[in-house]
Amino acid sequence: MTSDIAAILAIDGIATGAVYALVAIGTVLIFTVTRVIFIPFGDIAAFTALTLAALDAKRFPGTGALVVILACLATLIEIVSLLRAGELRILPRALLFYFVLPIAVVGAAWLTMRVDPPLAVRLVLALMLITPISPLLDRIVFRPIADGTVLLLLTVSVALHFALVGLGLLFFGPEGVRTEPLTSLSTEFAGVLISGQTMLIVIAALVFSGLLYLFFDFTLVGKSLRATAVNRTGSRLMGIRPARAGTIAYLLGSLMAGVSGILIAPVNTVFYDSGFLIGLKAFVGAIVGGLTSYPGAAIGAVGVGILESFASFESSALKDVIVFSLLIPVLIWRSLASLHSEEEIEE
Repeated sequence: MTSDIAAILAIDGIATGAVYALVAIGTVLIFTVTRVIFIPFGDIAAFTALTLAALDAKRFPGTGALVVILACLATLIEIVSLLRAGELRILPRALLFYFVLPIAVVGAAWLTMRVDPPLAVRLVLALMLITPISPLLDRIVFRPIADGTVLLLLTVSVALHFALVGLGLLFFGPEGVRTEPLTSLSTEFAGVLISGQTMLIVIAALVFSGLLYLFFDFTLVGKSLRATAVNRTGSRLMGIRPARAGTIAYLLGSLMAGVSGILIAPVNTVFYDSGFLIGLKAFVGAIVGGLTSYPGAAIGAVGVGILESFASFESSALKDVIVFSLLIPVLIWRSLASLHSEEEIEE
């Protein structure tokens, strides 16, 4: 391996790690607020890439039908829940959030596609169609068992991933897609050619990380999410609803997964089941940060991307084995470094 090859591999690893960083930060965000390790995070990213590819091909994506089905199920579950609790006064607001807004998004996307929109509009449409999916899944799957143990939530999350893989095959088909690069610009740094797409991926990761920092430190909603992550019972006593905080976390996570899918689609062929490896590698990065630290998750994810890049050069067949083997020393180190206490009994 020469220095030029090492530089190329490092740049490629940083670009891949930047995508993993967005997914890892979203995973940590959802986990800290809701205690759910959201395994389908990578599936949402893959669905975004497939959605954008369908829009580029002037076809209305299957994401629209998926959102409509999820909206109907979430609305039905919410109505039954409100009837049992005797809180019909908030039914109009529930209908607006779980039914009217998702259906309106699908309708707006369908109408816009009839006039052959430019690339920028198609990017917005892909994000619009993908953003409602995570909050709707939260209402259908996780909200009814929100007080369950972390292990139960993880088991359900894994089952949800396999369900989404099947739905992805149904709505998108088995064909892989790769979209056009978002920019054709390129530059040379220290004798190494860097594509505009690579620079865009890194810049997007930095920008979204910075926006997330500003959101948590300087907005009331962001502070309420942090309070929920630190102490759910205490946040309830201060008038913060954990269910609403969880919905906001899923919205932000879905948006970050959508951006990840848009960024990775031009550089990798994406299939309906490609999201699992994306999410799993990002999860390795999140584990490095202890599933609690956003900077730690981002740094760990970039490290995973660089390790994967060099491992693929040495042995493409064993690159995934090398990446996932990173979990073993990290878990051993965290087990030895952390204080152990008796498991708290769930309320």
